[in-house]
Amino acid sequence: MNHPPLRFGIFLAPFHPVREDPTACLDRDLELLKWLDQLRYDEAWIGEHHSAGYEIIASPELFIAIASQHTRHIRLGTGVISVPYHHPFMIAERIVQLDHMTRGRVMFGSGPGALQSDARMLGIQAATQRDRLDEGLGVILRLLRGETVTHQSSWFTLCEARLQLRPWSRNLECAVASQISPAGARIAGKHGVGLLSLGATSFEGFNMLGMNWQVYTDACTANGHPVDRSRWRLVGPMHIAETREQARENVRFGLGDWLYYCREVAALPLGMVGSVDEVIENMVAQKFAVIGTPDDAIEQLESLQQQSGGFGCFLQLAHNWASWENTKKSYELFSRYVMPRFQGRNEGRVATIEAVQKKHGELIAEYGGAIAKEFEKQGIKLPQP
Repeated sequence: MNHPPLRFGIFLAPFHPVREDPTACLDRDLELLKWLDQLRYDEAWIGEHHSAGYEIIASPELFIAIASQHTRHIRLGTGVISVPYHHPFMIAERIVQLDHMTRGRVMFGSGPGALQSDARMLGIQAATQRDRLDEGLGVILRLLRGETVTHQSSWFTLCEARLQLRPWSRNLECAVASQISPAGARIAGKHGVGLLSLGATSFEGFNMLGMNWQVYTDACTANGHPVDRSRWRLVGPMHIAETREQARENVRFGLGDWLYYCREVAALPLGMVGSVDEVIENMVAQKFAVIGTPDDAIEQLESLQQQSGGFGCFLQLAHNWASWENTKKSYELFSRYVMPRFQGRNEGRVATIEAVQKKHGELIAEYGGAIAKEFEKQGIKLPQP
């Protein structure tokens, strides 16, 4: 299958152990985005969380506002705003303001809320979150289109509401997060926005990629929206180094902290048991994560392309498994050796090399003949080999 060029970025929850200073952690998150901007990554999505201690960005909009002033090219998305936690009108206003202030670099990602502990603190029932996302997103998109909205809901009210500012972007990009269930794909397709597949490399998520895309396609078609694979983003963890052994050694730095959070605090259904070394083996064997070389990352991406049928952007899950220096090196290796493979950056160079190689003998002969002719002009006889 001939796939279009991929875009690349990160999905930044973030994950910070409580043994570190939180302000320093936030500073490092900002430094990471500056580093990715220098490395020519396309996107960064920043999460919203309010409990559980590790994911300490409460307002992706605030973080994006600061990051936009320290970066030049990378696009910045809310990954995601938990719509049930906010009045939809306020979300729309904040996104439009960011769109103006970033000159169109902001992207609006929405979801129902990932941490059940967040929803419980706010008195929101888990069973209502996806319906609230569906309802709230519909209102937000109407406001972004410039409509005047009157809407009465069980959890918010709008009376002839309209935005003072229209989006700066002609086509403000929006997306909905999806894990394994078809709810996210259905809502995204219903409203004609992009799809963020957060669990694309988990066993269940990988196997459900085709099903979720079909749900998304069916919902788009039923509601009169175009289907565009370039708006499909897949998320998965990676850490790469010059060798597989080095990569595995690197992630022993922080993988244990991440596992503790996922297993015992956030209650995320990873299914990873055992020691850190056992988990590394399982992650690699099950292709949940790449812990290896640039070639291993290329193989993973090719597998995702084959399984999904094609997508537009791959986002590395930012996880802090390795030290800061080794984390920066991993992103650098990815940008140097993996990204060009899927973006066609070297096609012209390869074609040129191949063309010159085919005429290598002719070129050598021409060069030698030209040198010999110059010696002849001077009456100098070249020694025979």
